[in-house]
Amino acid sequence: MLSIGAFAQIGQVTHRMLRHWDTAGLLVPAHVDEFSGYRSYDPSQLDRLHRIVALRQLGFGLDDISSILDRGVDADRIASLLRIRRAEVELEHRVAAERLVDVERRLHLIEKENHMSPIEIVDKPLPAVRLAAIRTVVADQSSVAAVVGPSFDSVAAIIGDEHSLSTPIAQYETLDDGLQVVVGYTYSGPARDGFEIIELSAANEAVCGIHLGSMDRIAESWHGIHTEIFARGLVHDGPCRELYVRAVSDDQSDWVTELQQPVRRA
Repeated sequence: MLSIGAFAQIGQVTHRMLRHWDTAGLLVPAHVDEFSGYRSYDPSQLDRLHRIVALRQLGFGLDDISSILDRGVDADRIASLLRIRRAEVELEHRVAAERLVDVERRLHLIEKENHMSPIEIVDKPLPAVRLAAIRTVVADQSSVAAVVGPSFDSVAAIIGDEHSLSTPIAQYETLDDGLQVVVGYTYSGPARDGFEIIELSAANEAVCGIHLGSMDRIAESWHGIHTEIFARGLVHDGPCRELYVRAVSDDQSDWVTELQQPVRRA
């Protein structure tokens, strides 16, 4: 019999890992002392240990490993699982490669140009959103400010319940004849006169950043978002949104706005 220490050393795993596999029923000791709880392993169990370690190194989870070991080595099943794992590794490699390119690009900006990105961004999916909203088409960007505030006020006056006004969102979409602005609040109630129910589609991937402070400088933050999008080889994939996380004070000094741009790979 092999002590847990000797068994762990041969398999290059920790005592804690062996105990975890024991609890999971994946590799149960050949003998457990009923008084001390001391675990011992039979040398023949080294074969199962090495199989577990090899499968773990390929990235399989404990459930898959248990299934493989319990059903025996079935070539077709192993091949199927390896194809799935190959796709996962390819995705991990692509994500890692993109991150490396981004790290190198940022490092170049700092070392060669002494320049930092004006806004930090994150990638994330956007949920579908149901809004009580007002839709307006304006001629150009300069007309937006005159529309957004009054539209929020109009919807709020109709709904009336402050608890239903916790998530204000504006969506902007460029049309052939101008800029369509959708302004409203997330809403689960019925339609009413004075606003329409508008469903914003979910986005699988979006580049998002936080703008702090006054709206008169938000164009700079959007410029930073677009610069990062193009630098990462992405393209826009739908209308952009602004989520007004905090928009209370009149001078806008403490406003917090999340800028959200759906994207896809070019």
